Amino acid sequence: QSELVESGGGLVQPGESLTLSCTGSRFTLDMWAIAWFRQAPGKEREGVACISSNGGSTKYADSVKGRFKISRDSADDTVYLTMNSLKPEDTAVYSCAAEERSVTYCRLDYNGMDYYGKGTLVTVSS
Repeated sequence: QSELVESGGGLVQPGESLTLSCTGSRFTLDMWAIAWFRQAPGKEREGVACISSNGGSTKYADSVKGRFKISRDSADDTVYLTMNSLKPEDTAVYSCAAEERSVTYCRLDYNGMDYYGKGTLVTVSS
């Protein structure tokens, strides 16, 4: 079992919204920076969004700025990726990764993360 578990993927129509969740299967997430990545068939993996462990810093890929929002809820120990105005080109397997970093920092580099999830499929199609 992966240390991180994603959920919330599915099939939606263009323009609709979807929220993904990332939780820890063996540890709490409150001390970890979390990043979301996606990989579409035949394409390179792309960093989508990240959030620092204290929630104060976030970063987004240009392709999702203004449409996606990353957040974390300490009460339920979950990191969310809310995706609005979805487009067919957003179709991909979305996965989260955790890294122990400065509480105010996060990054969108898949390499060198401490823990990874297996991903959840998001399909945007009419």
